[in-house]
Amino acid sequence: MASAYEIKKQLCDIGRRIYQNGFVAANDGNFSVKISENEFYCTPTGVSKGYMTPDMILKVDGQGNMLEPNAKYKPSSEFKMHLRVYQERPDVTAVVHAHPPVATAHAVCGMPLDSMIMPEVIIFLGEVPLTKYGTPSTMEIPEAISDALKDHDAVLLENHGALSVGVDLTQAYFRMETLEYWAKVSLYAKQLGGAQELTCEQIERLIEIRKQMKLPGRHPGCSRCANRGTDKCRCLTPEQKASCAAKSAPTANPASNEAMIREITQKVLASLGK
Repeated sequence: MASAYEIKKQLCDIGRRIYQNGFVAANDGNFSVKISENEFYCTPTGVSKGYMTPDMILKVDGQGNMLEPNAKYKPSSEFKMHLRVYQERPDVTAVVHAHPPVATAHAVCGMPLDSMIMPEVIIFLGEVPLTKYGTPSTMEIPEAISDALKDHDAVLLENHGALSVGVDLTQAYFRMETLEYWAKVSLYAKQLGGAQELTCEQIERLIEIRKQMKLPGRHPGCSRCANRGTDKCRCLTPEQKASCAAKSAPTANPASNEAMIREITQKVLASLGK
């Protein structure tokens, strides 16, 4: 196991990456590492995550009480959100909360990241749901994310930001990077006219690859479209959609067509005075 100093240093290194990538502004964001059932290292409140030093990192217990004296810094008020993650997910030992701008824009607009357009994202992350809005620093956010965490390793926080988890801090951070990259590609694809999504069969093959890789974490799997086999199915290719549309189009009645032709013919002849 890494030493206390090494863990604190890694939290500072991740803080610099998150700040330099523009995933947070000013003193935003917070992350933590679980070292035992009742011991955690977490980032302080009121400090830019891009300028942290190891002496700023705090050791706390499962109630957020400091286990090491530090008169200058206090734990983030949102650490209770991290605690809920650790309670719900015994496999998780690191949590990252940030405000990556494009992913946060999706959260502000009430748009989950669920378009299946990139193999790497499908394998390593899966759909990212949007959780209900909660007031920061209250128990509303922990309650809002509880259900989603059962099947997802990253979530969007409505009108707030994003949260990612992992078996270690590096994995939790990389999932945040993947989340923001996916959000950017989704935005650019919309601007270019809309992305072409993969089919359910293609998605299932990618999930099988994930299983073969034995990747840690949770995955929502392939949520089959309720409109599968119709022209409304979001999982089909354009060609398949066109085929479904043709099949679902109402079949013309020959008898009614003949009657219509006779009626039109009579009206044309009447207008010509015949």
